[in-house]
Amino acid sequence: MNATTWRTPTTILVAGAFVLSISLGVRHAFGLFLTPMSMDLGWGREVFAFAIALQNLVWGLTQPFVGRIADRYGANGVVFAGGCLYGLGLYLMSQSQNELSLLLSAGLVIGVGLSGTTFPVVFGVISRALPVKDRSWAMGVAMSVGSLGQFALLPGSNSLITLFGWEEALIALTALSLLILPLSSALKESKTEQTEVDLPLKQVLEEAFRHRGFWLLSFGFFVCGFQVVFIGTHLPAFLVDGGLSATTGSMSLALIGLFNIAGSYLAGYWGGRYPKPMLLTGIYLGRLLVISIFLLFPLTEISAYAFAMAMGILWLSTVPLTNGTVATIFGVGNMSMLGGVVFLFHQVGAFLGGWLGGYLFDSSGSYESIWMISIGLSLVAALLNFPIKERPIPRLAST
Repeated sequence: MNATTWRTPTTILVAGAFVLSISLGVRHAFGLFLTPMSMDLGWGREVFAFAIALQNLVWGLTQPFVGRIADRYGANGVVFAGGCLYGLGLYLMSQSQNELSLLLSAGLVIGVGLSGTTFPVVFGVISRALPVKDRSWAMGVAMSVGSLGQFALLPGSNSLITLFGWEEALIALTALSLLILPLSSALKESKTEQTEVDLPLKQVLEEAFRHRGFWLLSFGFFVCGFQVVFIGTHLPAFLVDGGLSATTGSMSLALIGLFNIAGSYLAGYWGGRYPKPMLLTGIYLGRLLVISIFLLFPLTEISAYAFAMAMGILWLSTVPLTNGTVATIFGVGNMSMLGGVVFLFHQVGAFLGGWLGGYLFDSSGSYESIWMISIGLSLVAALLNFPIKERPIPRLAST
């Protein structure tokens, strides 16, 4: 067997899915560290929330550039470098004793590491490796496995924090993140899309920026980032404030991950059969309904778990549909970069959702206003995705 025959489409899909499982699983556990780190180090919640918000902003700002490198030179080196930075950032986070060190580790270093190890890069290589008919399904499978990591790592991280403390828990996550490095070797690509990748950057961006659907998709994804990071960072603290246990918070986030396995898979499967923008519209309307019902009923362990299960179905099911729409309209040769530009909007929303959650809580002592903002944004995102037409641009339609 030569050096490349083992890198089959199936191998690429499996390796990429497990990279997502590790990177997203660790990332979704960060909300569990808000309370213990803030209490031990004497911070308000805004300090930790701002660090995670900065992480998401750095991740988004670097993603288009990292995606361009992956499109032109292959994803394997990008994923390897991202895994190294991820591990370094987690270790430095475990040693944080002041606000600046937390911002540099959890915010800057991990933010750049995430840009090399998550779905814009991984979906790019998977989309180029698999045939068009399987593309949406494959992205749904990869996202489902990523959610499996969230389900497994949240209760595991909570147990580590409880038994050993937050510093040791972060060191354990450091070791886990380094498993990304051997997995990256499976993501080396052949240059089957070289003609499309070699288009001048200016032409690629002009095609996207002139396309109305690109902007609608991007602003809709802003809402996804806002909601996901607000809930992922602040839900455990919100539940504790309501008289529930920290275990309920970690289990709620784990249930979001568990049910998102089904949500992401179904989104990818249906995305190959129905218009993706219509499915996105339905997801955002579903979020509006789920959040509203959660806030209307008394907060109990049962209502927290019911919210988590329903929200899990809708959680990252937007990701294969959004990236799949990009691939359909603009092709796969520059997908990591264009997906990265769309993802930048997601991360601007993530920055605001994470930071505003902490800021508004510290200002008012309540999360009520940020929940109301999340409900309103759900309606905005549904309206933005509804008119998007999922048709290839003229250059691709004529080939």
